[in-house]
Amino acid sequence: MENTIEALTGRIINGEAITHAEALELSQMEGSALFPLFCAANRIKEHFVGDKVYLCSIINAKSGRCPENCSFCAQSAHHKTDAPVYSLVDEDKMVACAHEAEKNGSSCYGIITSGTSINKGEELTRICRAVKRIRQETGITPSCSLGIIDYETALALKDAGVETYHHNLETARSFFPNVCTTHDYEEDVETVRVARKAGMKVCCGGIFGLGESAPQRVEMALTLRELDVDSVPLNFLNPIPGTRLENAVNITPMECLQTIALFRMILPSKKISVCGGREKNLRDLQSWIFFAGASGTMIGNYLTTTGRAAEEDWQMLKDLNLSAANCCD
Repeated sequence: MENTIEALTGRIINGEAITHAEALELSQMEGSALFPLFCAANRIKEHFVGDKVYLCSIINAKSGRCPENCSFCAQSAHHKTDAPVYSLVDEDKMVACAHEAEKNGSSCYGIITSGTSINKGEELTRICRAVKRIRQETGITPSCSLGIIDYETALALKDAGVETYHHNLETARSFFPNVCTTHDYEEDVETVRVARKAGMKVCCGGIFGLGESAPQRVEMALTLRELDVDSVPLNFLNPIPGTRLENAVNITPMECLQTIALFRMILPSKKISVCGGREKNLRDLQSWIFFAGASGTMIGNYLTTTGRAAEEDWQMLKDLNLSAANCCD
């Protein structure tokens, strides 16, 4: 198998795309065979993306009361959790958090809101004002994740200075009905297309450990390849009490690393970041993400759960002899 991986790596570096059958074979690997896969993914990452690490941070700008019934989400109105509930924060708060994110070393900053979509009135206007100020007052690159949007909203965000629109597909199309039944998968796909049409970059990924199969992870990665997204956030389930998946068993650290490597093999030139759930799922192997093909990570807190201290992540990068990249590199 090691010779097969070596040959496949050479082909990918030379511009060939991995086939569905080859990706399925990689998704079934286990044991010591995974180490050559990690090395191959790292080699591909360094060839296409380089060895610098892309850091991003977010603000949970509007929390809770979401009408969607996503099985993993603490903010869903269908679940009873301890997640905070509040309306859209004020403009000053969004800007202040951008300054803090920049201070912590992030070069990308995402404004995230709960709900199916953003209100086109005062909410959207407030976010656009905040984005303009972030552009003026900081060197950080603003992004937004405001749910399902139409072309008019996408243009407003682009005109305000939003560099990247973030909208996850969450999982494979074939598994999505097990995760969410309150909207259709194609609505998420269309949002990705709309954001791109408006001239924004697209950050689109998902969450693993929802009960999906390894072939369904391949299916999701191939969908992202077809959509030609710019960056891919990979999250791992942190089961939240009160959600439908509160009793889910975390996937193993090696399975997390295999998933990262698999996505790198399928999406060789994309920025791939490991975000939510890395502390709980990867534990002592968090630093391995960069040797399994990841090119970035989220620093600071997540939407409803805390991340580890920024100082610890910076120490990890220092220990690995890695440095942070500028988001626009």
